[in-house]
Amino acid sequence: MEDFIYDKDADGIVTVTMDMQGQNANTMNARFEPGMRTICDRLEAEEGLTGVVFASAKSTFFAGGDLHDILATTEATQETFDFIEANKATYRRLEKLPVPVVAAINGAALGGGYELCLACNHRVVVDNPKAVVGLPEVTLGLLPGAGGVVRLTAKLGLETALPYLLEGKQVRPQDALKVGMVDEIVSKKDGLIPAAKAWIKANPDTAVQPWDQKGFRYPGGDALNPKVRQMVMASTAMLYQKTRGLLPAPEKILDVAVNSMRMNFDAALRMETRRFIGLMASKEAKAAISTFFFGMQAINSGKVRPEGERWKAGSAAVLGAGMMGSGIAYAHAKRGLATRLKDTDQANAEKGKGYSEKLCDKAIARGRMDEGKKTALLDAITPTTENAEPGSVDIIIEAVFEDIDLKDQVIADTWPMLSEDGIYGSNTSTLPISILAESCPDPSRFIGLHFFSPVDKMKVVEIIMGEKTSQDTLRKAYDYVQQIGYMPIVVNDSRGFFTSRVFGTFMDEGCQLLVDGMAPTAIERAAWLAGMPVGPLQVFDEVSLILGQKVRKTHKALDERLSVESSFGQHNTATVDVTDPMIEMGRGGRQYGGGFYDYDSEGNRTLWEGLGQFAKGNTEIPLQDAIDRILYRQAIETLRCLDEGVLNTEVEANLGGIFAIGFPAHTGGAIQFIRGEGIDRFAARAKELAATYGARFAVPDSIYDRLRDASEKAA
Repeated sequence: MEDFIYDKDADGIVTVTMDMQGQNANTMNARFEPGMRTICDRLEAEEGLTGVVFASAKSTFFAGGDLHDILATTEATQETFDFIEANKATYRRLEKLPVPVVAAINGAALGGGYELCLACNHRVVVDNPKAVVGLPEVTLGLLPGAGGVVRLTAKLGLETALPYLLEGKQVRPQDALKVGMVDEIVSKKDGLIPAAKAWIKANPDTAVQPWDQKGFRYPGGDALNPKVRQMVMASTAMLYQKTRGLLPAPEKILDVAVNSMRMNFDAALRMETRRFIGLMASKEAKAAISTFFFGMQAINSGKVRPEGERWKAGSAAVLGAGMMGSGIAYAHAKRGLATRLKDTDQANAEKGKGYSEKLCDKAIARGRMDEGKKTALLDAITPTTENAEPGSVDIIIEAVFEDIDLKDQVIADTWPMLSEDGIYGSNTSTLPISILAESCPDPSRFIGLHFFSPVDKMKVVEIIMGEKTSQDTLRKAYDYVQQIGYMPIVVNDSRGFFTSRVFGTFMDEGCQLLVDGMAPTAIERAAWLAGMPVGPLQVFDEVSLILGQKVRKTHKALDERLSVESSFGQHNTATVDVTDPMIEMGRGGRQYGGGFYDYDSEGNRTLWEGLGQFAKGNTEIPLQDAIDRILYRQAIETLRCLDEGVLNTEVEANLGGIFAIGFPAHTGGAIQFIRGEGIDRFAARAKELAATYGARFAVPDSIYDRLRDASEKAA
């Protein structure tokens, strides 16, 4: 009973304070159900009981289920079913008590924690933005399994409840009060229990939950209501459009929510349990928990960051006021980092600042910014053609064209601006940092900082370590990326690094499918079914065929300069075979008037009818083969990056692939995709693809062996 403090006052109100020992937050661990069962036994036997208040001794109210336990679940068993049902039974016993029960919410009440609140008759929350409530299980590939789907649907009605169930929103106190997720707000934490007790005294006869009362009706109508039926049909279609059938959790949530209105309340709770344990063992849940919870936790907490004091840049300079440079300046200014935006032409520099003004105006139109914040943001950007005073800038970001000679010149010219402990970053997407560092007086303070376009939306930065980059510089770069609110992914130096290498394979596989004779519409459809945000042909148009050609030429010139023949893009043969002739035909991509697609005056696109000329094969390619080729090609290149030491951790491989290049989120990232499929099964399928379609799918068995070894060490 150390996990639960039981205190009865003179008015007969018992306050149960949750304080799970040996952990920072209250969770549904192995001790929770026995402890709650004992509490229920005691409450049911308590003489003179007039009410119950549930409170927390932690900084949060309740964090929900133990995700380590869920990761360890490999199949849906009777034992798991009984465990979940036993936990839910304690909640049901609480709402069957003959006295009012109130939740005093002092901090975040999420998942199983908010489900406990739903089992109470009244919910009081402190007016603190950190005191969020909600059911975020869907973001972890799960559904609320402790009564959350059934109770929230009954409390709010299907139409109101669905967005919170299907999107997993975490709701702040004022918004939660408006929608009915909480019932009362107090200004300070100390007022929670007094407010809870006051409500109990004022409402002694409100112990029966609405759904247990005779004649209960669902807000907005039940499942037979014509309006609700119409909404369910629309929701089903919208859900498929959004998830593409790749995420089982949202579908099961909708199923439970709708069907819960058609059956007995306790039967609905059991149905919810059955759906929940099925999801617990799914590869999608394991992918989401591993990547989006534990993986993000590792990145945000700095587990892959060098040790040392936190560093904060006080001033910055961005070199080049093109789309990338302008976007980086905006990212700086949004977080209050004063930035010189330098270009060779003052008008271009002013235009670069104007990009931030346009973004501010859009934010104001959407109610996300006011004029005061816009003014402050724009005041932080100084457009200029001149260098700053020597030694006055903490961080410099070079964002000029991907031309090694130009970058060498710019780096040498602007280095003197750098402060004594400042760092210099290059926004190059493919050029080796170690070679660019040769232009620096101190290569130890030079590092790659690869942003992605559009910068204001793609909130991830690939940090590239050169051969001479110091750990101190890496630490500062990591802190800088987090300072401006972006996710840092650390990689080691190589041609194309990680993201550009993998992204190139995605676009090339689209061209390979085209050469093999697959219809362009089928190629784009296969990518959509695989879970990619955009098809490879459309992506090529957006980034431009000409840019891809320039990158290849740059690396060819680099090979000549270094007297080497690099393997960068060696398998991307179809890209050359298709895009070089297209460029000669004047089809360089969307910004050049057309590429794989034609565009009308309003920006609508249709696939170019001339693509058929590039087809050399005439064999029917199965749709599943096309889907697998798109996914396996990227996963294999990611695996090569990990094996070669370009990538340091699986966490960064997974998150970088999802957030930087759009690898399907439902997989949990490329390496998690391999693990989710099963290493042996993935290897066998890759060999099939290699035998049928080419050596780009061939992976030495030794690489898979190292991946298996990593699994055993982690276990």
